Amino acid sequence: MKVTPARLRRFMNLWPPFLFSGVRVERIAADWRSARVRLKLAWYNRNYVGTHFGGSLFAMTDPFWMILVLECLGRDYVVWDKAGSIDFVAPGREDVYAEFLVEEAALDELRAATANGEKALRWFDTEVRTAGGELVARVRKQLYVRRKRDRTAADTAAEN
Repeated sequence: MKVTPARLRRFMNLWPPFLFSGVRVERIAADWRSARVRLKLAWYNRNYVGTHFGGSLFAMTDPFWMILVLECLGRDYVVWDKAGSIDFVAPGREDVYAEFLVEEAALDELRAATANGEKALRWFDTEVRTAGGELVARVRKQLYVRRKRDRTAADTAAEN
């Protein structure tokens, strides 16, 4: 069964790490170029002082750059998360949102950097904001990207 953005969104909304932390995938674009995620503030995901738990803020953003970039580049590429960081700017006291937009320039940059079989490392930034636009956190994710190596006859023979 082919994974479509709609199927992935439904699956992610039932996936226990998201379901039980209040993360809701609101939208994944049909062309895989964008996504929007909400983290609801609830009694079960508040920290000691009653604001959003930092791990939930990071988790709400965690898989999206890797998934979107992989789907945009296609299955001829290997795409992995390499590193990540989060900068907490303000306490989250209400529902927060993260939006992801894969720009064609970033894809062109990755295609060019990996054309000769080399790996590329690229950072992607996401802001976590309230509905009113208040910045709560900045998240950075570094992706490892490389074209898949062509399978040789020796590779095929080794598998048999």
